[in-house]
Amino acid sequence: MRTMPKPRPMEGRCPHRPLQDIASSQNDFQLVRPPSLGLPAPHRVAAPARVSSYPMRLQDKVIIVTGGTSGIGEAIAGRAVAEGARVLVHGIERADGEAVVARLGARAALHLDDLLDPASPERIVAAALRAFGRIDGLVNNAAIVARDTLATARLDFFERMMAVNLRAPLFLIQAAFPHLKATQGSVVNIGSINAYSGQPSLLAYSLSKGGLQTLTRNLANAHCTDQVRFNHLNVGWVLTTREYHHQIEHGMPPDWPDKVPTVFAPSGRLIRPEEVAAATIYWLGDESRPISGSVVELEQYSLFGRNPDKQ
Repeated sequence: MRTMPKPRPMEGRCPHRPLQDIASSQNDFQLVRPPSLGLPAPHRVAAPARVSSYPMRLQDKVIIVTGGTSGIGEAIAGRAVAEGARVLVHGIERADGEAVVARLGARAALHLDDLLDPASPERIVAAALRAFGRIDGLVNNAAIVARDTLATARLDFFERMMAVNLRAPLFLIQAAFPHLKATQGSVVNIGSINAYSGQPSLLAYSLSKGGLQTLTRNLANAHCTDQVRFNHLNVGWVLTTREYHHQIEHGMPPDWPDKVPTVFAPSGRLIRPEEVAAATIYWLGDESRPISGSVVELEQYSLFGRNPDKQ
């Protein structure tokens, strides 16, 4: 559902790596993943399978990615494996998860769990330790995205939203923290630009993402001397398969991605999951050390003080 557009994610600068090489590094990937099913052909993008020219940025790190069986989470999991990581892919749909892990190969393991269950964080952490023996990074990506307003707000809806979007990340971090401390690891929380106020029809979702942003900053300040880093990406409008079909369900035509107004997508297109994944790798890896507590907007324009010309 429409959140907002994102700018091109930032690629961190690798030691001894020329800036011009970083800018063109997308060309150094072999693209082997089948095109994203369910999107119109012009919007299908294959995910990078491995880097051919440069040292892998997450070599042998173990990363947990929640919501890793589709969309942004799938792209993050794929890019992490491409950068040398071993990844615990969390999800709730077995068929989707098994397909993703089959594509990623032996460096990925699947764990199915419902984040509505308060006991799920402990199980997810235990699954990562069983599969790979350590934890170097956690990406809190899984989220419920659904519409409500003040007039339509319901307690059960609100509690589900907060359980998945805010409670689960907090207690996943708590469960993983001793292991992250042992590896001087990194947490990346995938937020939304709705954290700053939000789309009118995304009341509970916006509240949950505002809370996640505060969680990131609080933990970064509280645990800076523990050598565990916490950073946060506020993502704009991303074209995932789920978003594509969601908009059609709400009355948009099949070619709606080609007709997004430039006020929402100045580049002429929406942000791709692979671009969010590229930014996530930087914050997971050692090249962003010792930075912690950062909140980065992945949008196609500045969120602050924007006042587009009236036409």
